Amino acid sequence: MTRRAEYAAVDSGPQTLRIDTHVHTAASYDGTTTPAELVDAARRAGLDGIAVTDHDTIDGAREVARLAPDDLLVIVGCEVSTADGHLLALGVDAAPEPGRPLARTARAVREAGGIAVVAHPFQRSRHGARRAAIDDVDGVEVYNAHAVTNVRNRQADRFAIRRDYPRFGASDAHRPENVGRAATDVRLPADAVSSPNATPATETVLEAMRAGRTDPVGDRTTTWQYLTKVVGNARLKTTSLSLF
Repeated sequence: MTRRAEYAAVDSGPQTLRIDTHVHTAASYDGTTTPAELVDAARRAGLDGIAVTDHDTIDGAREVARLAPDDLLVIVGCEVSTADGHLLALGVDAAPEPGRPLARTARAVREAGGIAVVAHPFQRSRHGARRAAIDDVDGVEVYNAHAVTNVRNRQADRFAIRRDYPRFGASDAHRPENVGRAATDVRLPADAVSSPNATPATETVLEAMRAGRTDPVGDRTTTWQYLTKVVGNARLKTTSLSLF
């Protein structure tokens, strides 16, 4: 069975939103996508929403939210560099302080009204958290499209199921063409929105995520795309990219 088939959505009704919960703009040192390009890419991918998660900043996310049309949900967030690995902070008004333990950072995200999702766990070359560091989080990214193999994704999936954590999928896109390659289907309660075509409030979506009404969907990047990004990162780390 292919990963796309394994992670097929279980509910495609009007109360299910497809959201790419981990995308980057040029506000990230390793990102190349402008906010306007990200909006266009999300619409071309047929997404209902995106969570913009630049490294330790919400500046790019705020700009994407400003530019997005009413029918595209934008969750402001960031990818926090904790002492134990990367953590997605979704639905926050400010970037959490980096460098603190993952569990402590997760509590701070929750206290700020957001949700804390472990990004690409066990992928140590990409600052993924170790098993021992993951505690009291709101979800685990069990399918990250930016991977050569599915070994760590499968490991993360088994871990999330055993620990009863909500399971997320995302593209981890740093370039427009990868937006929506993987995503999370968020199943809302029947009474969550006033009509099938209405865009729900961010808090409604976050609450559904907290409740585990999530299904990872998607596919991996190609090996060439993966290697291109790895090689490019060395150059981008020393290059200042302008958002605007």
